[in-house]
Amino acid sequence: MTRNRLAALLAGWIGAALMLAPGVGGAHNEQGADDNAHSGHGATTERTGPASQSGGVDIELHDLELLDQNGWPVRFKSDVIADKLIVMSVMYTTCTTVCPVTSAIFAQLQKRLGPRVGDDVRLVSLTVDPATDTPQRLKQQAKKFNAGAGWVWLTGEKRAMDIVLDGIGAYTNNFRDHPTIVLVGDGRSGAWKRFFGFPDPDALLSEIDQLGAARKVSSLPKATAQ
Repeated sequence: MTRNRLAALLAGWIGAALMLAPGVGGAHNEQGADDNAHSGHGATTERTGPASQSGGVDIELHDLELLDQNGWPVRFKSDVIADKLIVMSVMYTTCTTVCPVTSAIFAQLQKRLGPRVGDDVRLVSLTVDPATDTPQRLKQQAKKFNAGAGWVWLTGEKRAMDIVLDGIGAYTNNFRDHPTIVLVGDGRSGAWKRFFGFPDPDALLSEIDQLGAARKVSSLPKATAQ
């Protein structure tokens, strides 16, 4: 991807984030001075830019009870991941820099996927700041980005969230410095890939399609040995 193309994409996503979440830009003024302590990603913002993709990654999905944006208890592995094709990232609601852009990318991906979201595909946003991000706050955030029923936002007790985040390689002692990553995987086969930075929604869609195609191949009857 060329530098000009990347700049245009980032500008578009940031603009989409501001349109989808009109209160994001002025979040500090609306929510008070305390949010200034939550706004930055520290060195994380320096690592964002051209999205890079790792190969297959090993993650551990802990089946702990969390809460979705509606306040319903759900188990992370068996209820949320289940056997879906998953696109997953981490965020926190008082972030005004990286997180809204990532959520805007998810919103664009949701639009491209259409009815597949909630059917064979699920989008997942996990908070790294469960002390602040109650289900109510997550529900408000979900509404800003027009999240449908197939886009799940998760919080929970801090200990449980820390374990879940550690399992997917997203835990840090200081939640403001969480890695800017997107995980794409198949809950059925256990195949996962990790994107760093701001991946193009089309790249995420391509990865989902590849995982879906691999499912179809694996379901074909094996040729009988002669």
